[in-house]
Amino acid sequence: MTARTSAAGGPPQLLVSVVEVRRRPGTRRPVSQRLEAHGLGLPDARVPEGAEISFEGEVESLHDGVVLTGVAEVPWEGECRRCLDPVAGVATVDVREVWSTSPADGEVWPLEHDHIDVGPLLRDLALLALPLAPLCGDACRGPAPEAFPATVEDDPALDDEAPALDPRWAALDDLDL
Repeated sequence: MTARTSAAGGPPQLLVSVVEVRRRPGTRRPVSQRLEAHGLGLPDARVPEGAEISFEGEVESLHDGVVLTGVAEVPWEGECRRCLDPVAGVATVDVREVWSTSPADGEVWPLEHDHIDVGPLLRDLALLALPLAPLCGDACRGPAPEAFPATVEDDPALDDEAPALDPRWAALDDLDL
């Protein structure tokens, strides 16, 4: 199934027919969908333009709707937050979403005309799966760790000395609280 832009200019529609599943409660049907990503990103990570967000799972009938379960995979790219080298990966997200004929506001997706629209779901999942602060590796210490250390080295001589007091706060030393 191909994605098409919604009439309101929102996220692309990716409709999945659930007519056969809804006729027999408790039945399941496999679902495999792909959505081409455009303009999805955060300041430090983004889905590559034109990359495919994929979903593999199944749809199951409920008494007043359907439930979609499976796994979505989202490719991403960005810059390491420490060394600024390019970094990329694939985020995997477990999906379990409900579409209902009588949706409660914000709790389930609306089921209309025996089709579910997984386009907005995959778009939302892609944005939520992006790393907020990507790293090229856990051991990355930045561009020049010797010139710009991220930690203070332990110096046993510093442990014995009390830090120098600021003379501007000396008047507070005489207060007894």
